[in-house]
Amino acid sequence: MALAYDGAIQRLIDAFASLPGIGPKGAQRIAFYMLSASDEEAQQLIDAITEVKQKVRFCDICGNVCETSPCPVCVDPRRDHSVICVVEEPKDVMSIERTREYRGLYHVLGGAINPMANVGPADLNIPKLLDRLKTDEVKEVILALDPNIEGEATTTYLSRLLGPLGIKVTKLASGLPVGSDLEYADEITLGRALAGRREA
Repeated sequence: MALAYDGAIQRLIDAFASLPGIGPKGAQRIAFYMLSASDEEAQQLIDAITEVKQKVRFCDICGNVCETSPCPVCVDPRRDHSVICVVEEPKDVMSIERTREYRGLYHVLGGAINPMANVGPADLNIPKLLDRLKTDEVKEVILALDPNIEGEATTTYLSRLLGPLGIKVTKLASGLPVGSDLEYADEITLGRALAGRREA
């Protein structure tokens, strides 16, 4: 049987290990770092976690994270209110914003259809999206979901759901990442790159 640390340090390791993307070794490394950190540094982490739990919420309109609802994007009069970009998670909003190419609104689903994890359409923020589309203002919905099986299933579901509404439904182009080699591209990505080719 593997040896475990005693008491508080093991509880801290277990707490860090329960976070996504942190394995047992990473959790142990962080826990021991916190053990040697100054009281001030430890308190900053405690305060940051407490503050985010107290202040941060989800926008009542789009589902993005914010401290005041509606969020700054939803109330910005400079944004194009005729286009809504649908994403899976709030972090996807920041990814698109960093491109500085998009000036419309967003809608965060809060996940993707995934039967293996018992996540169906009813578990996603789809009803609020449909409510937003009842206004004459929205002319296009961009489906910007992850290019994986769950994202594709959700894109297909939403395309069929939104199709009859008479609103233009588009999805992100997909292809080869800059700086990669063709030999490392999977067949689906390479096939999409060929299908979405344009004049040079």
